[in-house]
Amino acid sequence: MRIAIIDTSSTRAAIISDGLREAGLVDLVLIDPAGPLAAQIEAARPEVVLINLENPSRDQLEDCFAMSRALDRPIAMFVDQSDAESTGAAIDAGVSAYVVDGLSKQRIKPVIDLAVRRFQAFSRLQRELNEAKSALAERATVDRAKAILMKRREIDEPAAYALLRGQAMRTNRRIVEIAEAIVTAEALMGDVP
Repeated sequence: MRIAIIDTSSTRAAIISDGLREAGLVDLVLIDPAGPLAAQIEAARPEVVLINLENPSRDQLEDCFAMSRALDRPIAMFVDQSDAESTGAAIDAGVSAYVVDGLSKQRIKPVIDLAVRRFQAFSRLQRELNEAKSALAERATVDRAKAILMKRREIDEPAAYALLRGQAMRTNRRIVEIAEAIVTAEALMGDVP
C-alpha cells in the first residue's frame, strides 16, 4: 500500500515514516506541503494520504480539506489542536480519520487501517445511495410514461406497463429507455402530465 505523507515538520515526517516501516508499510512518498498538494498527490498515486499538522491555521486546514474533497482515497489527519468547527469541517471534507493530539509511532498503523475501512464503508454507502437515487429516478420516468400511455390509449396501469415491457423486449432495450423515449416524445408534443 502506497502512503503519501504530508507534514510541515521533517522531524515528525521521519517519526511517521519510521512507524509505518516498523508496521511493514514501506511504500512511502513524502509530499512537500509548501508545493502544490493536488499535483504532487496525483503524481504519487497513493492508496492512502496521511496528513500531520502540528498547529494548523485555518488556511492550512482549508487547503487540506479542499484537497481531500477532490481525492477519492482514504485520508488520515493528525492534528495537535482542534475545535468543533475544524472537526466538523474535516468530516464534511471526507477525512476518514481525524486524530487530535495522538501522533505516536504505534498508533499510526491502526489509524491508517481505520481510515481505509471507514473510507471503504463510506464509499459502499455512497454507491448504494447513488444506485437507489438512480432506481427512483428510473421508476419516476416509467411512471410518467405509464401515465402518458394510460391517457393516450385510455388503458389501465397494468396494460400500460405491459406495453412498455413488450416494446422493451421486442427492441432488446431496457424498460426505462422506452419510457424515456415516450416522455421525451410527449414533451416535444407539448403535453407532459
